[in-house]
Amino acid sequence: MSFDRSKTPRWRPGYRFQYEPAQKGHVLLYPEGMIKLNESAALIGGLIDGQRDVAAIIAELDTRFPGVPELGDDIEQFMEVARAQHWIELG
Repeated sequence: MSFDRSKTPRWRPGYRFQYEPAQKGHVLLYPEGMIKLNESAALIGGLIDGQRDVAAIIAELDTRFPGVPELGDDIEQFMEVARAQHWIELG
């Protein structure tokens, strides 16, 4: 089964992506706590706006980081993990 890149990710209600100076990085805030995101996850998270589909997010990061092998697969994997962890909804 292949990943559907036409799906549009949105942060779930109650989840907020933001830069947190105290953490010196991007975090995902939610009612029960906070998740500090690594640099790659923060780059992807910054493009989750409820408007761009996964294909558009991949295309944008491919322009910023041309020639990165398996970039699309890595972004798909992030989306799968984020959905499994209930951080995002894919619509």
